[in-house]
Amino acid sequence: MKDVMILTGAGQIGMAIARRMGYGKKIVVGDKNMENAQTIAKIMNEAGFDTVPMEMDLSSRESIMNLVAEAQKYGEVSMLVNAAGVSPSQAPIEAILKVDLYGTAVLLEEVGKIIKEGGVGVTISSQSGWRMPALTAEEDELLAVTPAEELLKLPLLQPENIRDTLHAYQMAKRCNEKRVMAEAVKWGKRGARINAIAPGIVVTPLAIDEFNGPRGDFYKNMFKNCPAGRPGTADEIANVAELLMSDKGAFITGSTFLIDGGATASYFYGPLKPAK
Repeated sequence: MKDVMILTGAGQIGMAIARRMGYGKKIVVGDKNMENAQTIAKIMNEAGFDTVPMEMDLSSRESIMNLVAEAQKYGEVSMLVNAAGVSPSQAPIEAILKVDLYGTAVLLEEVGKIIKEGGVGVTISSQSGWRMPALTAEEDELLAVTPAEELLKLPLLQPENIRDTLHAYQMAKRCNEKRVMAEAVKWGKRGARINAIAPGIVVTPLAIDEFNGPRGDFYKNMFKNCPAGRPGTADEIANVAELLMSDKGAFITGSTFLIDGGATASYFYGPLKPAK
């Protein structure tokens, strides 16, 4: 029996983090597309890791619970890397809320029930949630602590209150960060930690879809006019995850780390600031 890492989302960011932190562990890779999970598992196994693929739908509590149960067959779950999700150009409003908002809430909740003492988790959020206008304290609390099965019934998440897929995505990512804060309290009772990382534009297949999608010019302008002057890489996100998931991050929990090349700073105080 080994310590187990659960990796959801068979993409470049998740794999980069798993390669930093998953050595010596059993890594269970869950993805809605089994072919993607198998591809990542093959790459990692051929690099010396111990990885098994599994089909997993983040929008389904049953599917998430099946993934957790499968992971427990190999040992105690000591790490969670949640990099699953859909983007504003990939899915309609309903799917974004069901996967990125509801699904993440369920995953953090279910893993939090069984995480090993001393365990750690990271979930991938997005810079996008930082550009949305502030919610009220009451709305933030509702996103943080409403039972997962009731989240999608909240008034602020109803269709008449969601403008478009980008707004849905921003709401989902704001919810992710509030859930991490609330879940950190619960995880702490088990001696475990959970944090979020909010990347900016990182070159991945998902991001390339965005570059070539209807909002492509928006994203290209964003990384051109951010202080870094470029998009990021998955390994740069893994640098932050490595700190958060290692003993060096032992005093860090319930936090979200923005790593976006300064795009958010430019949005508020630089050339990316929207015209009034």
